[in-house]
Amino acid sequence: MNCPYCDAPFTLWVDISQGRHMTWQDCPQCCAPIQMRVEVSEISGELESIMLGQDDDVL
Repeated sequence: MNCPYCDAPFTLWVDISQGRHMTWQDCPQCCAPIQMRVEVSEISGELESIMLGQDDDVL
């Protein structure tokens, strides 16, 4: 993944046991708050997608 602010690459750990959810994580490089939308399949329980955005983006 890359930070939507500074474009620095970083490793993202996602807990898919929570199902579909929104969460925040600070960029390890620039410390900006990254908004994350995690999509998990209700049927298989597998990760479908992750969307990253800045704190004022609408995901």
